[in-house]
Amino acid sequence: MISITNHAQKYLANLLKKKPTGTQIRIFVINAGNYNAECEMSYYLPNNLENNYLKLKFHEFYVYIDKYSVPFLKNAEIDLIMNELDTQLTFKAPYITLPQIDNNSSLEECIQHVLLCNINPQLANHGGKITLIEITKDMFAILEFSGGCNGCSMVNHTLKESIEKTLRQMFPILQGVRDMTEHNRGEHSYY
Repeated sequence: MISITNHAQKYLANLLKKKPTGTQIRIFVINAGNYNAECEMSYYLPNNLENNYLKLKFHEFYVYIDKYSVPFLKNAEIDLIMNELDTQLTFKAPYITLPQIDNNSSLEECIQHVLLCNINPQLANHGGKITLIEITKDMFAILEFSGGCNGCSMVNHTLKESIEKTLRQMFPILQGVRDMTEHNRGEHSYY
């Protein structure tokens, strides 16, 4: 899935030695499927959310990738470029744009495409994101908010007046949307 050159692995391992014990690497995609899509890397201290991540083992560390970034990171490569003035990690991700959906795509794939390409870029303006968890047998899309949306006082309005209307208009088979987020107001909340 992701390859990291030996030079880049050594560089990352040295950086991790300066962090608290157990710190690993997290890789994720921002604005997937858009012209301004970006691959990001951050430090990550594994916790009880580990089951939401793909865990890749490298020589001296692990890389965690959230399950919705995985398709965009197929054949991605991280390398280290060193010259006289600078040392820089480079990230190549040939599939950072969302794979094309077609008439054979599942309802879940189509909804995920709309969330990633149309709805999440708007929510990202407030530091938020929404993820499709499942589609129930009675045709409700179960969604989860994160980032600035978690604990935001406007989340119900956003869910019903924006997200649900958009998804039901595009996918009339849907009966509605439901939020499974345990909203905890905090410093991260937008409102």
